[in-house]
Amino acid sequence: MFNYYLTMAALSLKRNLAVTSLIVTAIGIGIGASMTTLTMFRAMSADPIPQKSAQLFAVQIDNWGPSGKTLDTGDSEHLQKQISYTDAVGLMKARAARRQSAMYATTLAVTPANSQLEPFQVPARAVYADFFTMFDVPFLYGGPWGAQDDAGGAAIAIITQELSDRVFGAAINTVGKLINLRGQNYTIVGVMNKWNPVPKFFDLNREKYGPPEQVFLPFTWAIDKGMESSGSRNCAGPLGRGWSSLLRSECIWIQFWAELPTSREAVQYRDFLHRYAAEQRAVGRFNWPPHTRLRDVRAWLVYSGAVTTEARLLVLISFGFLLVCLLNAMGLILAKILGRTAEISVRRALGAARREICTQFVIEAGFIGFIGGLLGLVLTAIGLFGLREVLSADAGRLTQLDPVDMGLTLLIAIAASVGAALYPIWRAAQIQPAWQLKAG
Repeated sequence: MFNYYLTMAALSLKRNLAVTSLIVTAIGIGIGASMTTLTMFRAMSADPIPQKSAQLFAVQIDNWGPSGKTLDTGDSEHLQKQISYTDAVGLMKARAARRQSAMYATTLAVTPANSQLEPFQVPARAVYADFFTMFDVPFLYGGPWGAQDDAGGAAIAIITQELSDRVFGAAINTVGKLINLRGQNYTIVGVMNKWNPVPKFFDLNREKYGPPEQVFLPFTWAIDKGMESSGSRNCAGPLGRGWSSLLRSECIWIQFWAELPTSREAVQYRDFLHRYAAEQRAVGRFNWPPHTRLRDVRAWLVYSGAVTTEARLLVLISFGFLLVCLLNAMGLILAKILGRTAEISVRRALGAARREICTQFVIEAGFIGFIGGLLGLVLTAIGLFGLREVLSADAGRLTQLDPVDMGLTLLIAIAASVGAALYPIWRAAQIQPAWQLKAG
């Protein structure tokens, strides 16, 4: 019977192409507008590391106090998103978490050994060895450096496959080779496979939707070599000159993450943070009560505003536009069905039940929705292409239509079309065949 109803639906669509085209266009435009914004919203609000998002925690410590200006947050909690170098060192030495890493972004100049290649700059990140295990970073060749290398005694680096291919050529195992960074040779100990968490949750202060850095160095080595931060840096007061002044200051410019696999470890680490801040008060560094926070990945994304209010509002507006399109489609479907009262009456007179009439029109509405969904997919692709042309490079990465979004588009289109047709279908089922046959 399904094939019969589907054939009937196809014949019905051909019977009045003008009205059918208007219905499909209304649904397609509404679906295209709503799915364009929904695709971006889903990418912005997605869990970048779902397998561990409840085990990874961003650490916050208030080292400015009530009188400090919260330049990087402006929120009522008055708690900075980053920490100072002093606190980063103190937390790393305490080793209170199963895995932990202080980190910051920097920029390095790469000088290829091939004289035909021009020197160029790449984004880099100074981290501890735990970083790679914590965030499930995949490796194509080699692996993370050892814990002993965190002391900063060796010129080593981990690079991305993209950088490896650019400097040494494609499909080459470059572990053990030397790469010149800032005029000094570094031994490559690992080549990362493709790894691109969106958003870049571990550092939302700089290009939150951009790709990860291409070079990773030991944190202590980068500090010893005076590698300046290229990320966000805020100071509550005046800062002296020189690298050493920054390290001694209360400026916040370092991100700190801890891996705490169990709820018990999370509770214990929260207690540790409170005690740490209390100790800093006891030694005279802080003169305010301890104020610390520990947020997992999902909570961190919400706190940091990874999804803006404007994006949420745009999604609501686009779905409001879809509703308007569906109301127009409902009117057209109603007109189309009422124009077939004679056909419906004959079928009822020949023994067709109301259920069969409803089933036929539901399948017909679903068929129209499917065609409208295909049109919506085309319009969505065009809309996302247009956004890529006007948005920044990192935000443009969100405008990718994947198979899940394509399937969701078709499902929403079919459901919306059937939903818009429910009232017209109910009206069709109420037609009294005797009246229509007598009048005809």
